[in-house]
Amino acid sequence: MKIGLEVHVALPTKSKLFCSCSPIAEEPNTAVCPICLGMPGAKPMLNAEALKISVAIARALHCDIIDNAYFIRKVYFYPDLPKSYQITQLDGAVGRGGYVRVGGKKVRIRRVQLEEDPAKVVREDEYSLLDFNRSGVPLNEIVTEPDIGSEEELRGFVSELRSILYYVGVDIDREMKIDLNISLDGERVEIKNVTGIKNLIDAERYECKRQGEIIAAGGKVKTETRSYSAEAMSTVSSREKESDEEYGFIYDPDLVMYPANTIRTDETPIASEIAERYSAQYGTNAETVKELVMFDRNALRLLRHGAGNGKIGTAINAISMLRRTDAMDIDEKNFDRMLEYMGRGMLLSDDAIKALKAGNDVEMSAGAVSAEEIDKAIMEVVESRKDLVAEYSTNHKAFNFIVGLILKKYKVSPRYVSERLSKVLETKLK
Repeated sequence: MKIGLEVHVALPTKSKLFCSCSPIAEEPNTAVCPICLGMPGAKPMLNAEALKISVAIARALHCDIIDNAYFIRKVYFYPDLPKSYQITQLDGAVGRGGYVRVGGKKVRIRRVQLEEDPAKVVREDEYSLLDFNRSGVPLNEIVTEPDIGSEEELRGFVSELRSILYYVGVDIDREMKIDLNISLDGERVEIKNVTGIKNLIDAERYECKRQGEIIAAGGKVKTETRSYSAEAMSTVSSREKESDEEYGFIYDPDLVMYPANTIRTDETPIASEIAERYSAQYGTNAETVKELVMFDRNALRLLRHGAGNGKIGTAINAISMLRRTDAMDIDEKNFDRMLEYMGRGMLLSDDAIKALKAGNDVEMSAGAVSAEEIDKAIMEVVESRKDLVAEYSTNHKAFNFIVGLILKKYKVSPRYVSERLSKVLETKLK
């Protein structure tokens, strides 16, 4: 099985790709002008910020940035494209030859290109409507080689890519459209405009099953374009797959060449690479670090700060506690105080963490308690409630009741109390 993807993401710019219209509007056909309406004689002008973001994405995907990026016209006839061509890139794409690491494997990136979004077609029972608010919205298309060989790799690639886009600054909560290309016997079938990871996985499963059944029956899979129905959880044929020749690609004379490789961009953090590097440097669990920072800039900020102070292990635990109490925006100074408390073996309640975030003293607070004091409280309950201890091995509710007794007195981590209680009870029952 070979899977390749064409991922389309809207870029976070204040205006459209080739005009000054807003890329977001609520009322249909209100953010429009002659350029994004495709009127004769209208001349496009490139949005410099869109080009910069596209270059940043290409660099984050380890691509080579082209000396001179340029645009072409992809000619096809459809109501959402009144000028009968889409302005996009091919050989003049911003970036080429990159990769995304999925586990120990590199999924190669063929190219990263900038293009305009067509209008939106709203279909009714007996007619269709067109909303040109979306026409001209800047899209980044990320085209992979057919290197994905399993559902696990597909899921992993999309997760890695979403994390990279998040750190570039793309709004990953906006709709991400993916064209899924699948081949089991050499003939490529394209499933257009799949949105959402669940739909992507379901489409992949159905299409692999469909193609597998055709091959098993001695048939030949037809090269075509299909669409995915989320309701039926199946793909349906929509048209024969077009060739590049049919699109009639030509250079767009209204747009010049752009020296993309001279554009400066900030370095984009790659969560999985940071996790592997910290694992090698400090012996931390790579998966734990990766899960913490994949989609959380504050977590990465605090983790880097803790690593710089030689307290990365404590920082990992502290970040988990901050996330639980919705206090991830704590500043570095108060984060250092939190690490100091934890380094002295103190357990912090939710109230104590919030007090630390606000810069208040928690030294005398009941919310800050030593691990030794928690262990002592556990032993007191175990000794005084032997009836509960006797039920422990056969009634899990007894265990939870003991944990609850401790938490009534100390509002600390239930997980910590549970772990300590388990050790005590295991010793008692030997």
